[in-house]
Amino acid sequence: MPASFGNLLFITLGCAKNEVDTDRMRSLLTAAGYGEVTDVAQADAVLINTCSFLASATSESIECTLGLADEIAQGVRGCPIVMCGCVPSRYGSDLPETLPEVRAFVRTDEEDGIVAVVDGILGVTRAEPAFIPRVKRTVEGSVAYLKISDGCNRFCSFCAIPYIRGRYSSREASSILAEAAELLEGGVRELVLIGQDTGIWGNDFDAETPGPRTLAELLRAVAEVARPFGAWVRVLYLQPEGMTDELIATLRDVPEVLPYIDIPIQHCAARVLKEMNRTGSAAEFEALFDRLRREIPGMVIRSTALVGFPTETDEEFEELMGFLDRVGFDYTSVFAYSQEDGTRAARMEGQVDEETKIERAQAAQDLAEALGFAATASHVGERAQVIIDGIDETDEGPELIGHAWFQAPDSDGAVHLDATEACVGDIVEVEFTDSFCYELIGHVVG
Repeated sequence: MPASFGNLLFITLGCAKNEVDTDRMRSLLTAAGYGEVTDVAQADAVLINTCSFLASATSESIECTLGLADEIAQGVRGCPIVMCGCVPSRYGSDLPETLPEVRAFVRTDEEDGIVAVVDGILGVTRAEPAFIPRVKRTVEGSVAYLKISDGCNRFCSFCAIPYIRGRYSSREASSILAEAAELLEGGVRELVLIGQDTGIWGNDFDAETPGPRTLAELLRAVAEVARPFGAWVRVLYLQPEGMTDELIATLRDVPEVLPYIDIPIQHCAARVLKEMNRTGSAAEFEALFDRLRREIPGMVIRSTALVGFPTETDEEFEELMGFLDRVGFDYTSVFAYSQEDGTRAARMEGQVDEETKIERAQAAQDLAEALGFAATASHVGERAQVIIDGIDETDEGPELIGHAWFQAPDSDGAVHLDATEACVGDIVEVEFTDSFCYELIGHVVG
């Protein structure tokens, strides 16, 4: 092991894709001789991986950074801050003057060079280059996110992601499969494939690219790697157009690939979708979801609704509410439209006032919760496999926290079991005896 050059505190804000990016940087820095701490008072430098998907996320990232700077200023020793990720990618040239408290800014496309950045601010010199691990992950636990692409080509009129992360770029299958194998060998029991638009994975490959070339083919290949470990494979963030016949067959016929899909529709009114620079309609979406539930037994669907988009009328909002009620997603995330700098929608006339946006978001959230709570309660009396993720201390004592195949980790609620029934990392058969909100209570059987 190389000598330690200092201890680092890692802070991650935002989505699962940022969690993966932080983990890659952690792996590189650990291999280069840096240690990790969880307290800023013990850190020689802090890396904060930021989110800028919404204005509120940008504000949270900046507030967190300034809070760290204040905490460091009150301490005895200096501790430089490195801001990584989406905020530097979106606002890079303006940040050094705006945030003098930050020592270095690292865009998303610069993160593989994080060792040189940290070496520079801590004054580390090396006789030979830092070791680069073959698989840049340090995951400990039963679940790992596996990023299969970066960037986005959709240019939805409300979204800044293409300007932050660039054009869509699929990661080659050989790299994905090698990382999947390494994670499984390290104890991971669920691989969650993520990207900004997973359904088009492989579309940007040229004719000479070897291996799988579609998401369905990739899922089948990952499933083969997962099979000897008895592990699950889940895919998130798939747009409606990506749901091909081949993918439907894979979800239905490959046991390791969970019959769970995350399809963010955003809206159902055709006119609003067109203004969003998206496609589809209520009729098309209903036909798709009816087919999924008809052809794939037990199909679980998560989606996203965006309300208060510029020019959205009361009638179009009610159309969305009726659609959500009819389709009855198992899980729905609701967002009020946010006017994001640099996007076409931010410049549109007909901006909906904040009070109306809040009212619509609350009404949609109330409906989503009523439907989601009912979907969760429908599992009471059933038996299903559950991965044990951790232990939680309650007033009544410790309990195990896990998730079933129909619950995406960190998103959809959890399963609560008596702490004596299993161990963290186990996959156990559970009978569900009760529910509250999105949570399930059960006991191990068999």
